[in-house]
Amino acid sequence: MKLDDTDRKILNALQEDGRLTNAELAERVHLSPSACLRRLHLLLGTDLVAGTHLVLDQKIAGFRGTAYVFITLDGQDRAQLDAFEARVKLIPQVQECYLLAGQADYLLRVVYRDSEDLERLHSEVLTKLPGIRRVQSTMTLRTVKRTSALPV
Repeated sequence: MKLDDTDRKILNALQEDGRLTNAELAERVHLSPSACLRRLHLLLGTDLVAGTHLVLDQKIAGFRGTAYVFITLDGQDRAQLDAFEARVKLIPQVQECYLLAGQADYLLRVVYRDSEDLERLHSEVLTKLPGIRRVQSTMTLRTVKRTSALPV
């Protein structure tokens, strides 16, 4: 998809603050409100915009910690990968899941309320997923940067 400078300004402004009104957005990108809305609707109709969502403050929501969890499965046949992926998608505390090339098979980003919650998640949920051989967690100390904004 070809984007011009105005499209990029619109996308960057909305990635920074998705609650902008059309009038505020139009002012930021130096367009009339009607032209801005027309461009926005065109952008929203493309595959480039995967969706919009509300971002909650993790700590205020009660999830004081983040851990990255490396998962190694017993095997890597398609049925085993599919079974694991179907089940991991059902765990609300798993925020992200990536299939890896390397020593571990998957990398998960999980949120937890406290150390007891992480222990429960580890021993009662993650180790019970299909095909698990090994679960190795790394806890974060502090978030330095976190964004979902892409440099368009």
